[in-house]
This record gives sequence, C-alpha cells and structure tokens, in this order.
Amino acid sequence: MGRGEGKGWAKGLSAATDPRVARAAAAHRGLIYERQTPAELCRWRLSSSTRLPLVWSDAMAYVVGLTATDGCLITGRRRIDFKSGDRQLVDTYLATLGRTNRVRTEKTRKGVVFVTQFGDARLYEWLRAVGLTPRKSLTLGALDVPDSFLLPLARGLLDGDGTITNAVWRADTSRRSDYYYEWLRTRFVSASRAHLEWLRARLKASLGLRGWIVTERRENRPNLYFALGYGKHDSIRLLSALYADPTAPCLLRKRHIWEKYERRHDL
Repeated sequence: MGRGEGKGWAKGLSAATDPRVARAAAAHRGLIYERQTPAELCRWRLSSSTRLPLVWSDAMAYVVGLTATDGCLITGRRRIDFKSGDRQLVDTYLATLGRTNRVRTEKTRKGVVFVTQFGDARLYEWLRAVGLTPRKSLTLGALDVPDSFLLPLARGLLDGDGTITNAVWRADTSRRSDYYYEWLRTRFVSASRAHLEWLRARLKASLGLRGWIVTERRENRPNLYFALGYGKHDSIRLLSALYADPTAPCLLRKRHIWEKYERRHDL
C-alpha cells in the first residue's frame, strides 16, 4: 500500500508539510461544532453543559466579570479555566453558568486554590466577542457591556480581584482617647491600567464616582500592578448599588463586610 493510503496515513504530517493535511485543516478552520446529544443525556461520569443563555443579562455580566479576573481562556481546544482561593466563588461561578463540573484543588506557595476547567466553544467565542482574550492579564481593556449590566459586571470584577476594607482606626493619639475614625475603602486590582481606566470612566458616568489609580509592585512579580480605589463616601454609593439585590450571585464574605457596615450605620 502506497504512502497516503490506509489508516494512519497522516501520522507525522502537518499542514506545513503536506497539502492534503493543509486542505483538510482549511475546511474546518473557523467552524464551531455543537453536540447533537445534550450533555445531560450522555452517560459520561462528569458531563455538563452551560445552561446560561449567551446574551447579556445580570447573571452573564457577573460571569464576565469573574472570568475577566479569576478566569482564563485557554487556546487550542477553547477551554475555560477558573480558579480562586474561595471554594464558594468557584461553586457560584459554575452554578451561575448552570454547570456541574468537578472542582479540584491545587497547592500554591500561599496555600490552596480551587480550580474548575471545562470545554465550551460557544461560550469561549462569546466571551472573546465582548472583549476577553487568552493571556489577558496585561492586555485586558474595555469590555463591551451595555450600561444596564455594568453593575453586575463590576460586582464580578470586585469578587475576583477586588477588596472591601472596613476598619476602625484611632485618628489622633495626642487628643481625646476616644477619637476614632472608621475606614471604608473599595479597590479593584489589575495588571492592566487600561482596563482600570475604562472601569473608572464607566463607574463615573453611571454613579458619579471619582476614584484614583495607583501603581503597585508585588513581591516576586516582574510586572507592575494597578489599583483603582474609592474612599468612604464613594464606596457607600458603589456598594449600595452592587449589593442592592440580596439574591444576586456574589462572594458572600465580601458582601458580609458591606452588610455589617450598612447595619451599623443604618444605611
């Protein structure tokens, strides 16, 4: 049997070395294949599929915010990776998408993170269409989110790479011993200044927030990081809007910080 005939004839060949392989690759390039049998009817042990419609909604905006921070689009097989030090956030990410994928643990220098990974070509391409890209950390910019879904997206960004700080400090030790100052600050962190500039402009247009961006260098990290911060009064306005719906998906430990502050000050 001559070369190019029979089973396995293409082994060791590539599109660069064989015109037949090149033609076959060109015929499939750009196509998205959809499963004919729904995943829930398959007998695979860990089968799952995205049930969240691929259109802008409060839930999808939150997913986009989480994916833009703690997620990663993996090239090649169009897989999505999501990891966090909070198991609850990974579970919430999957539940919002309507998926039931396995969550595994990975050891890091700082402890343990929880990871889920799944293939979904349609979701992958939809996320790319709204502004996410593979290896996005340094290149993330504006996200194509409608104004009506900006706040749930911002809640996802905050849950992924943000902080809410609330503490009571003694303001002036040279005066009254009972003179204290309560601190409330909200911060979004990113390796892309362009992304934070975009977020600051959108939140200013939506809520009238000011905010400031500072440059930081993290230990053992070669690249600079940037933080978009909001003081007490802007944080009250922002967090009141982000957590207006108590049933909306979120990282509970961060929402609880705001809820305790809100109850103490009867907001």
